[in-house]
Amino acid sequence: MKRFYREVAVHSDAEGHFITLDGRAIKTQGGRPQRVPARALAEAMATEWEMQGEVIDPAHFVYRDMADYAIDVVPEERAAIIAKLLRYGETDTLCYRADPDEPLWHRQRTVWDPLVEAYEAREGVKLERVSGVVARPHPRATGERLEARLATLDDFALAAAEQATALAASLCIGLSALEPEADGEMLWDAANLEEDWQVEQWGEDEEASARRARRLESFLKSIAFARLARG
Repeated sequence: MKRFYREVAVHSDAEGHFITLDGRAIKTQGGRPQRVPARALAEAMATEWEMQGEVIDPAHFVYRDMADYAIDVVPEERAAIIAKLLRYGETDTLCYRADPDEPLWHRQRTVWDPLVEAYEAREGVKLERVSGVVARPHPRATGERLEARLATLDDFALAAAEQATALAASLCIGLSALEPEADGEMLWDAANLEEDWQVEQWGEDEEASARRARRLESFLKSIAFARLARG
């Protein structure tokens, strides 16, 4: 599609912050009014429109797409999204370790334990760590607390948490990514510790490296989106 607008502007009203193209307010892809909770997010979305060339590239609308998802999908699918996130919590990547006699186990403990312990203290939960692939359920209270915690997230934070958690295969990482001082690169490295270990042992695959770079970009964007939505 060719670029069809000249002026991009950000406005605010009682319902939130929104973008206009040549004076016309944008709607979501689902046809709803596109109102976001913070002006900072609206400005970032406006920049995506401003940076388009003569031909519009949909791949450059990362914040717009996440905002539309938060507006169009999350309100109607909250229960399903929370259930999905809780399943990641039940089989959290950071809880499944190598056998204690393997060097990888020591690295997992060094990198993962501080993150898991901080998460347990912050969320008031207890996670079971396991060596091997046989699942060991967390205490029932852990699931209940995490469900209640996820229910407190607004639609925009829940959208960000869903993306970060799915990319990391870890609810511990996904919720940690929402913290104001979250270090996205550190969290991503922790989520990919085993992959990095394999690269150290066997060498790097170009295609896998490119896929990881794209996933990292999406992960960092989810963190940025959550921060922008908080204002």
